[in-house]
Amino acid sequence: MAVTVRAPASTLDVARIRADFPVLAQTVRGKPLVYLDNAATSQKPRQVIEAMSRVFEEHNANIHRGVYEFSERTTAAFEEARSKVARLVNAPSEREVIFVRNATEGVNLVAYAWGRDNLKRGDRIVTTVLEHHSDFVPWQQLAAEVGAEIAVVDIDGEGRLRRDQMSAELRKGAKLLALTHTSNGLGTVNPVREIAAEAHAAGATVVIDAAQAVPHTPVDVQDLQADFLVFSGHKMLAPPGSGVVWGRAALLEKMRPFLYGGDMISRVSVAMTEWNELPWKFEAGTSSYVDAIGLGAAVDYLWAVGIEKIHEHELALVGYLLPRLSEIPGVTVYGPRTLDDRVGVVSFNIEGIHPHDVATIFDREGVCVRAGHHCNQPLMTRLGVPATTRASFYLYNTTEECDALTRAVHAAKKVFGV
Repeated sequence: MAVTVRAPASTLDVARIRADFPVLAQTVRGKPLVYLDNAATSQKPRQVIEAMSRVFEEHNANIHRGVYEFSERTTAAFEEARSKVARLVNAPSEREVIFVRNATEGVNLVAYAWGRDNLKRGDRIVTTVLEHHSDFVPWQQLAAEVGAEIAVVDIDGEGRLRRDQMSAELRKGAKLLALTHTSNGLGTVNPVREIAAEAHAAGATVVIDAAQAVPHTPVDVQDLQADFLVFSGHKMLAPPGSGVVWGRAALLEKMRPFLYGGDMISRVSVAMTEWNELPWKFEAGTSSYVDAIGLGAAVDYLWAVGIEKIHEHELALVGYLLPRLSEIPGVTVYGPRTLDDRVGVVSFNIEGIHPHDVATIFDREGVCVRAGHHCNQPLMTRLGVPATTRASFYLYNTTEECDALTRAVHAAKKVFGV
């Protein structure tokens, strides 16, 4: 059945933006590169690459510990990146911004440092079938260790959370709500603010996985009423090895450190150790300071372009692509069919062709997409499929690339005779 959606008009100067990304000028198998795997990782603009190179070329030194100029310059750039991140998510204090390697490490930090001291036998963890494994497996394993219970909230036929079921589970009593802001598998945007308010009323602490949200939509931790929020830098133009845990200071102050060693201490004696202040209490050892500085440069870039404009641009691309995919016989699209509760992720299958084969044929056409369970096997089980093909957009993608994707669908169907 044909799908009709009303999409906002994009106001981005995409040609100018694309000029900032060297990798996009390449060809793949003699065809222009069409990179549509942004939910996995994003490409990097020259501004981020140059910011990182400047550290190595001009003032590379370990941070916080040196009193010489190189160390002080690098430390200042590192802490400036923290300030930029705090502004991006409207954190009340820079002290609440903790640098980690990625969102996965961030969830594990919260599960270890908060969960092991606050969850016990009989407590209930509420989560959803939309969660990435990184926001499911740590809680599953912790529940098994301490004897807690897990309730998993389902979705409806279009990939939206069952709000009735969520409310019912929270009313039963919950100590923790682990919730994705935006599904990496379907692109569904959850009503986080409303659900967090329900969770707090039920006495739960709220952990938000915002890895697919912060790069694409405005995120305000205060407005969302989150207690913890995690995201990765590499999905938002920054390098791998950069990520963030934001947490309420009152909670972070009470938590044990996640790792022990250098820089997270204030004083060590043979008999005892005192921890450093926030946020350094959770940043043991030499931080990935160049990656963090790259994250700061990525935040600058996103601010300059405009997060809201990026979101509107991605919705314009989804609004362009969905009707065209729906017109192709044998193509099944998963997730919301409207644009008011989604981001630029389109998951689909072609009848008679495994997604891995689809991705292989697409690669011959120069189109890069992800095929598999997307680190979300419970969702695939819920959909009744082993995997999907996923196209995911960002600020540098175009309608012409959507056309290339639809041509690749026809090419795959021709190869397999379906």
